[in-house]
Formats: sequence, structure tokens, C-alpha cells
Amino acid sequence: MTKIFGHRGSAGTHPENTMISFEQAYIDGADGIELDVQLSKDGIPVVIHDEKVDRTTNGKGFVKDMKLKELQKLNAVYKFADQYKAAAIPTLDQVLNWAKNKGILINIELKNGIIAYEGLEEKVVELIDKYDLHSKIIFSSFNHYSIAKLHKLVPDIDKAVLYMEGIYKPWEYTKWVGGNGIHPSIKACPTVLIEQSQKAGVPVRPFTVNDKKVMKKLFEINCAGFFTDYPKIAVQLRK
Repeated sequence: MTKIFGHRGSAGTHPENTMISFEQAYIDGADGIELDVQLSKDGIPVVIHDEKVDRTTNGKGFVKDMKLKELQKLNAVYKFADQYKAAAIPTLDQVLNWAKNKGILINIELKNGIIAYEGLEEKVVELIDKYDLHSKIIFSSFNHYSIAKLHKLVPDIDKAVLYMEGIYKPWEYTKWVGGNGIHPSIKACPTVLIEQSQKAGVPVRPFTVNDKKVMKKLFEINCAGFFTDYPKIAVQLRK
């Protein structure tokens, strides 16, 4: 069955990468959630997509330059201010604690393609160990050095390379760097690639799929999963 992952929670209808958004994706019946992790100035894994807080909060500046206390004072309701008064930037610890008994899958994207966060992989793995969630985690990153590093740290946890443009035989490439899945942009993900990859035993989970026709096609060809801003719509279509 094609698994549905709420992209940054239910980002199409709720403030992305917040507990409000993750909870909604869970309520809507998503099989998993996707989130982005960076490090605060004091080295705490926090859940936010951009390297700067400007787009999704009422603050300005780089995540790396703010301590956790400063980050959590910001309001992350972003474009949903008319629906919600406030939402904080969560820590990864907070999200994993929420998820530990829910049985939901969690795709953790390491956001270290632009800023090289020292020790990011180790800190994230430490939290996964804390909550004993190895079987519920999928790691992904555009920084494929990170996938290779994670393969050494936690060979038992699923990992996938993220990419936006064509890679030759990505089902072979991901294994070479230490992954066992691929997460291509839907724009770089023709049906033949999905079929070839999954025939080779490598699951494909494209992003970000918001078009109903594309969702239906992915269900029809038994794609392993996909990421969507509208998990409720995807769940209804799958039914």
C-alpha cells in the first residue's frame, strides 16, 4: 500500500513544522509525517525548514545564531495567523515524545546542505535512541555525505537520498552512498523510474505531491509512498 506522508505535517492547511500541523496529519490518517531538523546556537535539534526564521515566523535571522530560548519565543503561525494565535518552533525531542506511542512513521530531513551543522547526525540519533524509534524513522537529506555518515552510525534505520534533478540509476546510487530508498522531486520522477527502482527493491517516495491526478497515478502503480501538503485529501483518495 502506498504510504502517505504529511509534508511538514499538514502544511497546506496548518502552520508547517509545528505540533499543530503534525497533530492534524495524524488525525487525518497519514501514515507518516515529514519534518526538517537544524541546530540552534546551543546545539539543540529544532524543527524548521529554512536556514532563516524570516519566512515562517515573526522573527529575523539565522536559526544557527539563536539559542533555543530565543527560537521558542517566536511565533511560527506564519500565513495561518487568522486561524491560530500562536505556534512555537518545536524541538525534535518534543516531536518524538509526541510520536512515541502513535505508531506513525517519521521522515527526518537533515537540513545541512547549506550550513554544515557540527554533530547534527549524532544528536538526532541520540534522540531516536532515547525514544526507541529506530523502526519508525526514515532519514533523508540533500546532503548525501549525511546519508553516508548515518549509514555508519545507524545501519538499521532507513535512509533515502533527496534530489531535484535526474540521477543516473538512482536506485544504485542510493545504495552506493548508504541509503536504501530514493526521494526525488515529483518533477524528476517518471513512472518508469518508479517501476525500475522498486523492481530493484528500492522504495520511491516523491515530493511534494498535491495534484489529485498524480496521487491517483501513484496509488495505481503501487509507489512506496509520497509526501503531500494535503494528507487528508490523499487519505480520502486512497480509500
